[in-house]
Amino acid sequence: MAVGLRLAVGCDHGGFKLKEEIIKMLQDKGYEFKDFGTFSEVSVDYPDIALEVARAVQDGTYDRGILICGTGVGIGIAANKLAGIRAALCHDTFTARASREHNDANILTMGERVIGPGLAKDVVNIWLETDFAGGRHTRRIEKIAGIEKEYGGDRGGKHRG
Repeated sequence: MAVGLRLAVGCDHGGFKLKEEIIKMLQDKGYEFKDFGTFSEVSVDYPDIALEVARAVQDGTYDRGILICGTGVGIGIAANKLAGIRAALCHDTFTARASREHNDANILTMGERVIGPGLAKDVVNIWLETDFAGGRHTRRIEKIAGIEKEYGGDRGGKHRG
């Protein structure tokens, strides 16, 4: 069982209610976690929360993270800007399992406006209890790390809107 994992949890205002549901479940199951906020439905900028959670996972303070916003997209894009972070958007159990087995995802993202609390809890449970399969998948994760090393940093990706 994955109860020994240390988890970093966060959301923006669009994910607050679902985050609270997930936190209740984590408490009931005995997981160690830190809630990085937000702590209400007052509007906040999701990159700020994503950065805090991703840094905590990146530096090893926490083993994995869970981030929630309205869709799960923006908060995941922000988290994935940090080297070594593999944030996966999962709204079904198959993707949750595969993101861990094949991609060694270390942050799960979800969207409160996309997924209901019952399915979200199932997704979180499967994601937390699934181990990385290693093998051929390790080579692929290493290639991702190589891409981060070669192309990371401040090289483009500017907003063009």
